[in-house]
Amino acid sequence: MAIGITEEHEELRQAVRRFVETRSGDSAELVLTTALADKGAIGDVERMMFAAVTDHVFIDGGHTIDFTNKAFESLGYMGLKSAPDVLPTVVRGTAAASWSEQSGTWRHPYDLPALIARTQPRLDAAIHAGATRHGGFTDVAGLAWQLLDEHPEHVVDALLDAIETGADPTQLGRALAYAAALRITRFHVQNDFGDWDTVHHAFTAAHALHCALGRVPTRELHRGLVHGALRIYLDRFLNVPAARLPDARTGDLAELDECWDIQGAVDRAGGIAAGYLRGGGDPARLIATLGHALLREDAEFHWYQVFEAGVAEFYSWPLGSEEGVLILAGLARFLAAHTPTRRELSRVVDIAARLRRGEELYEEA
Repeated sequence: MAIGITEEHEELRQAVRRFVETRSGDSAELVLTTALADKGAIGDVERMMFAAVTDHVFIDGGHTIDFTNKAFESLGYMGLKSAPDVLPTVVRGTAAASWSEQSGTWRHPYDLPALIARTQPRLDAAIHAGATRHGGFTDVAGLAWQLLDEHPEHVVDALLDAIETGADPTQLGRALAYAAALRITRFHVQNDFGDWDTVHHAFTAAHALHCALGRVPTRELHRGLVHGALRIYLDRFLNVPAARLPDARTGDLAELDECWDIQGAVDRAGGIAAGYLRGGGDPARLIATLGHALLREDAEFHWYQVFEAGVAEFYSWPLGSEEGVLILAGLARFLAAHTPTRRELSRVVDIAARLRRGEELYEEA
């Protein structure tokens, strides 16, 4: 069942949402700081912030929900004492974020924000009905494929049917993230290179939503599922035609090195990764190989986002599952599409390490 907010913090939640709505970042930050003065309020603060994030449609291209989730995950490492230093700065960004309902892409040829508004009463009813049926839904992968439908009404219907049938919040988040991962795995190399950013933003946002639903499965985050599903729908043209799913049954990780050293080895990298796993290879070795490829390149922020989300989503499925195979195959394809770079970062790190050891970088002639 969706978790509500305590009565004593409801007024603060409404204030945060009102100030985000009016783009009053300073005021939203002050209200959040006030809420955090209560050391037991962290759960309600999280609900406040995610409510504000989903009051509008897929804000800031998915970055905001990802940043908000990461802020709360970071508290697990830094401790709750860091919350007043971390969380207010995030809500300031929420107040400044762009809203997708202001984009023509979301309005034509289908008015998706209007569809979302019509869906809300059905969503509320489905959450209520499904809360008593958790445990009765099992086809998470099947739901993910339904979310790739070519018509937005069908996408929303599939999601609401799953909620009503008893799909629990983490199952819904996992299905959404898998559908977004399949957009990467099926991304055709004839698309414009910049469109890798399009599919990866949908994926990292879906992953963030999956994580958040595991902590605070609120009504507002269920609303975010509808936003995320329709964002994945908008990316359908990047799978037309869809790249063929890798069918290799064996793979040698050593061959991936060549994929990082030449341009265009996208499909080959995906095939090697998929074949290695299907052949019984150790997933940890594959992930280490992909991580090594990431770290030796001049990787930007987005690469780390995709890598972290891909590995986490892989482990959300049973080991040996085909779903896990296709997620890591998609990650390998993403890395191969972006390599090689100039690889200057590793040189900078090497120089810094030598200087720290007191070594001379060069000798006088």
